[in-house]
Amino acid sequence: MKIYIIAGEASGDLHASNLLRAILQQSNTTEVRYWGGHLMQEVINIPPIKHYKELAFMGFAEVITHLPEILGNFSTCKKDILQFQPDIVVLVDYPGFNLRIAKWAKLQGFQVHYYISPKVWAWKKSRVFQIKKYVDKLYTIFPFETAFFKEYEYNVTYVGNPLIDAINHYKSNQIAENFHTKYELSERPIIALLPGSRKQEIRTKLPVMLEATKQFQNYQLIIAGAPSFDTSFYAPYLKGREAKVLFGATYSVLEHAEAALVTSGTATLETALFHVPQVVCYIASPISYAIAKRLIKIKYISLVNLIFDKEVVPELIQHECTPEKVNKELKEILQGGRKRAQQINDYKLLTNMLGNGSASSEVARHLFQSIKNS
Repeated sequence: MKIYIIAGEASGDLHASNLLRAILQQSNTTEVRYWGGHLMQEVINIPPIKHYKELAFMGFAEVITHLPEILGNFSTCKKDILQFQPDIVVLVDYPGFNLRIAKWAKLQGFQVHYYISPKVWAWKKSRVFQIKKYVDKLYTIFPFETAFFKEYEYNVTYVGNPLIDAINHYKSNQIAENFHTKYELSERPIIALLPGSRKQEIRTKLPVMLEATKQFQNYQLIIAGAPSFDTSFYAPYLKGREAKVLFGATYSVLEHAEAALVTSGTATLETALFHVPQVVCYIASPISYAIAKRLIKIKYISLVNLIFDKEVVPELIQHECTPEKVNKELKEILQGGRKRAQQINDYKLLTNMLGNGSASSEVARHLFQSIKNS
């Protein structure tokens, strides 16, 4: 059997790596080609056709600027799929690219399965009709998505949230060692900074986070470094600060953090699943924000609040995301803060809401069943 997987971002690489692991556990003779990153490569020991670092363009303006490169990636992908002739094409999130590939692949006669639905419930609801037409099976990861797609008479397969899989995998593979000793840290409590994985995210949010935490001398600041960069990228932001950047250790940082400042996205849910109180920070370019504000019709930007359908974690968006306001909210979730206990109590409900940690194996099982029945 032959499976072609496309993941275009760091989070997609994480979830696709666990899916790959489940695929090979169920059938170690399966041939796989993929677009992704180092986590997928660690599982299969074969380099990606394209690394997600070459694909990550964020915001309307940046997409327009890199349009020739993006079109070239489409051409490369189509040629490679035709050459490989997979039994099934598996698309992981990354809708701007993957929905176009879904249409093309379906018209070419390939089975198309989509793991981690595009966030059509937030914006671009018209994409639902593309999904219905060109995706044979959609695997969703949030419980509220089932009802959303039912309104459009499209049945989806809810498999639970793959972050449960990822965190379980992390915990089961931990080596007994002292975190503070390993990374040469002091014993002071930790404030984790998760400013994002893309250059423009980090450039806008990290300075605000660092300024907001200036007065917390009794804490040490640990920045979860993005896999796309190295220490030299962060160095200009850290002049005169004691903050430390750790790469490939986000879960370890969260496991030992007292509180966190987090950019919107997957990291908000990861932080919650480690029961770390957080403040969500979001700043986009003025153009991207103006367009998004007109198009996105949801009450919250963090996954935690969307799942609960209430404000569990504070969200500081655009002009509200100032060092002063971040500082004020951070005080509320550190030890002794009045919002800390409530966040943690709400977090405890998440695991039951998001499945039992078998999303990857469930998707793999459905893939093989679909191939068998085709």
